[in-house]
Order: sequence, then structure tokens, then C-alpha cells
Amino acid sequence: MLTVYLGTSQFAAAVLELLARTEHRPALVVTRPDRPAGRGRRLSPPPVARLARELGIALDQPEDVGAAPARERIAAAEPDVVVVCAFGAILREPLLSEHELLNIHPSLLPRWRGAAPIERAMIAGDRETGVSIMRVTAGLDSGPVCLQQAERIGDDDTYGTLAPRLEALGAMLLVRALEERPPFAPQDEAAATYAEKIGADERTLDPAAPVEHSERVVRALHPHIGARMALEDGTLIGVLRAHVEDGRLVPDEVRPPGGRPMPYADYLRGRRDG
Repeated sequence: MLTVYLGTSQFAAAVLELLARTEHRPALVVTRPDRPAGRGRRLSPPPVARLARELGIALDQPEDVGAAPARERIAAAEPDVVVVCAFGAILREPLLSEHELLNIHPSLLPRWRGAAPIERAMIAGDRETGVSIMRVTAGLDSGPVCLQQAERIGDDDTYGTLAPRLEALGAMLLVRALEERPPFAPQDEAAATYAEKIGADERTLDPAAPVEHSERVVRALHPHIGARMALEDGTLIGVLRAHVEDGRLVPDEVRPPGGRPMPYADYLRGRRDG
């Protein structure tokens, strides 16, 4: 089946890499424009753009995917299906009506619609999450679902260990959806919950929060966003790994400001010696 792929994030890049190995390899990849990133604020391409170039797939990076030039380029590829995965921009008419759009969403919809479904599921203490294949509509991840499969969240999972399993699951379900064309069923609107983007303030661990919650925050934000905690002198240090012991959160690995990851015990020893 001829496809066009819309995606931006590292998660979307991983799914694209798996899809490109199949007979449904995209004829065109559409992603967001390069943006300033890092301390130097140099223009940097999205993960999907880098991968598309490596794979030799035609690439478009429009400012507005809904504008006529971008839509014309998608139409010129004559796709049977347009695949969407973590694109990072709202898709509107007339694009929605011009093609069948299938979205790979890493949650068990209608739970955790929105931008950060993996992180929100982990922070909430969900015992499982999963992947849903749904038709893109005008609502936020509210379209009908044709395939869905659960994935257990382990007590020691981090985003970095859970996301790859969901990437592989998403690619597998997508291929099934393209080949089997299963029927769609509407979502239960009454059961919908929303996964807001992780705000900067949420990265800082709240000493008043339950320690189990803080431990889940550390795991949910590792390694891509990163939790942090404030020391008594106001210094913010990154918390990469932590565990709960005797009713308190004990950091195991931290990243000092401008420094490299190190055991928390070594960091404290360095502060005492300094």
C-alpha cells in the first residue's frame, strides 16, 4: 500500500524506520521545519528529517502542512493512506478530507489523548499502556479506533525502556491495519483523559508530593526530559535515577548543573570536600 508519513519526534522516527523495512515504505515523509536547539541554539532537523535523509526518502518540511503547497506535494505522491505519528501540529480541513489519515497513538485510547501519553501513564501509576491505531479527525485524538494492544508498565520501567516497546508495537499494529483493514469503532467519550505536555515546572520534584509519585516522575522523564530537584541552597540538579527507601526518595544518579551524570553519593562527597 502506498503511504505518505507525517511525523516529527524520536518516537515517530523509530516507527518510520520499522515501516520503511516493509512493503509500505513511504513515498514521501513530511515533518516540521528545522528549529534552534541546544545551548548554541543552532538550527537542528527533527529526528524524522534526519532519518528520512538517511533512508533516501523524499522529504518535505513545510511551515504549514495544511497550506496548499504542502497538500499538493502530498497529493502528488498519490498515497492510499497518510500515516501520522507524533507530528506535533494540528491537522485541519481540507487535508483531513483529502486522504485517509491513520494515526499511531501510544496509549489505550480514550485514555491519555494528547501530547505526552507515555509520560502521563507512568506518572499516574498505570499498570499498563499500549498503542492505538485510529483515524485522524478534527478532534484531539478522538477519532475511531481500528486496532489496539496493551503493554505492561513494569515497576522499573523508564521512558527509555518503555518507549522502544511501544514503537515496535505501533509499527506492527500499523502494518496490520494497512494489510487487514479492520473496522473502526468510536471511542467512549465519557472515559477520555488528557495527557498535557510536560511543563517545565513539572520537572522539579515537589518535596510535598508522595515519594512514590516523585519516583514515578523520575522514571517517566528519563532520559529525554529529565527530572530535577532543588537542594537547600537552591541549586537545581538533574535526577536520573532514584528509589524509595524508608518513606523517602533517595537519588541514585544525578547530573550537576553543566556536568556529567554521576552517583549521588559522589556528588554529595564532592560538595563536602569542596
